[in-house]
Amino acid sequence: MLKMSVHGKIKEGIENYIRVIRIAKKPTREEYKAMLKVTGIGILLMGLIGFIIQMLKQLLESMI
Repeated sequence: MLKMSVHGKIKEGIENYIRVIRIAKKPTREEYKAMLKVTGIGILLMGLIGFIIQMLKQLLESMI
């Protein structure tokens, strides 16, 4: 197995970055709305899960 030099790793990283930038495109309004909805739902679900866990914790502590 060949070890890459630091210079080689940096060069490869920059090449990968440039490749990604070239194929990336600005999202359409519909894509943006869909991402916003999914992100919002994910945040709400995480908050709800945290709230439920906190309530269960308090319930269990009050029973002890």
